[in-house]
Amino acid sequence: MSGDAPFSEPPIISEDTVQLLLEVSKSSKLDNSLEILIQNAKFDSGRLDLASKGVLPAVLNIVQSLTLTHASHHHHHVLSLCFKLLRNMCAGEAANQDSFIDLNGVVIVCSVLRSEGGSDHGLVRWGLQVLANVSLAGKKHQHVIWEELYPVGFVSLARLGSKETCDPLCMVIYTCCDGNPEWFRELSSHEGWPVMAAMVKTASSAGFDEDWLKMLLSRIFLEESQLPVLFSKLRSVDVPEAEVTESPGDQFSSEQAFILRILSEILSEQLRDVTVSNDVALFVFGIFKKSVGVLEHAIRGKSGLPSDSVAVNVLGYSLTMLRDICAQDSVRGNMADADDIVDMLLSYGLIELILSLLGDLEPPAIIRKGTKQFENNQNGATSCSSKPCPYKGFRRDIVALIGNCVYRRKHAQDEIRHRNGILLLLQQCVTDEDNPFLREWGIWSVRNILEGNEENQKVVAELEVQGSADVPEIAALGLRVEVDQRTRRAKLVNVP
Repeated sequence: MSGDAPFSEPPIISEDTVQLLLEVSKSSKLDNSLEILIQNAKFDSGRLDLASKGVLPAVLNIVQSLTLTHASHHHHHVLSLCFKLLRNMCAGEAANQDSFIDLNGVVIVCSVLRSEGGSDHGLVRWGLQVLANVSLAGKKHQHVIWEELYPVGFVSLARLGSKETCDPLCMVIYTCCDGNPEWFRELSSHEGWPVMAAMVKTASSAGFDEDWLKMLLSRIFLEESQLPVLFSKLRSVDVPEAEVTESPGDQFSSEQAFILRILSEILSEQLRDVTVSNDVALFVFGIFKKSVGVLEHAIRGKSGLPSDSVAVNVLGYSLTMLRDICAQDSVRGNMADADDIVDMLLSYGLIELILSLLGDLEPPAIIRKGTKQFENNQNGATSCSSKPCPYKGFRRDIVALIGNCVYRRKHAQDEIRHRNGILLLLQQCVTDEDNPFLREWGIWSVRNILEGNEENQKVVAELEVQGSADVPEIAALGLRVEVDQRTRRAKLVNVP
């Protein structure tokens, strides 16, 4: 055959291989054949039929042949079709999954990923989807993939910085580790950490669409309790240690803020399912305490989380994590485990800190607008004696955390009273444009400090009689103030 003769398939592919695919697909060209078979392999019956006709070995033969040829546009197109076909054929069909492993498919596909990865992220995505579907077949398949790619291959793929490759890569890694739980620990080791660091860096800058990353981060940082070990390493991702600064405004990296954002989302979405250890809870409280310094120079936030400030995001997401950690017992209906965590946080001064922060905040917008002091400061500045909410919802999140801490804990309810926090919490039962649902969280928190606590109920009743607390929301709790005719003392009673 002359060099310039028309030929729709790369000459290095054997004629027997091409002929097999043309016959199975009833087509006359390789490209068309692959496209027809991709559609057939979308169905269980089609995958089984292709397995019985030896299509997978033929496709692997084409992929291996193309790795030996000079790259061209047509070369990439055929490789892409082959990967899509392999992906579909290995979606739950054991015969194809086993054949892929037996014929050294992992090495063949990975060799393409190494040679083509930098220039064609779509090709990498489809290749990783092939490996992801094969990994679902079991431990044998997972071991072959892990041994081929961990850690160097995973690191190079994670560093592509692409959202379209990040999602299937996370699926491959999570599926392999889920079948071999000891590998989750390997990812936290000195050898495995660069894989995690590269994935977090990519996801924080390029984003992600699927839940595999969340599942992976939840397992390692929360369930394996590796957050205290790994968080500091995210401070200097790809930054030499000598260049890491610790200036007050630059305590945290964008990757650290990102990981807290994801963990906060996980806790919010899976309150009933994710268990947080004491070590992780205390570590998050430490991050929160370290981050409150941003309030000294904060301006009033114009949006909710995430804001455009790394420091504010760390403050907000560590706060929402604490809010949800302290909510787990009430959500699950089981005080045993979470009660220990909340009591531990209380013993480290949680209520003292958050009451202090709440007391230092400027009044809610509905009150603020009524005073000239704040009308003159609409651009974000505030008086030296009070601080603005650094993001919309900051006050609400503090109030919610307080409400969750005191839920059916008399010693916590008492601490609110001893620290003169009852009136402060009553003042949060208002609507506030800067804090959506503040009124609802305020009512929840007040209900929780009053439930089963006669001393606190007495304080609220006397505040109402004195006119110090004009709070119609008390009625929303199913309570009203009555004055005992004999003692002349006010008390709260249930409304019939």
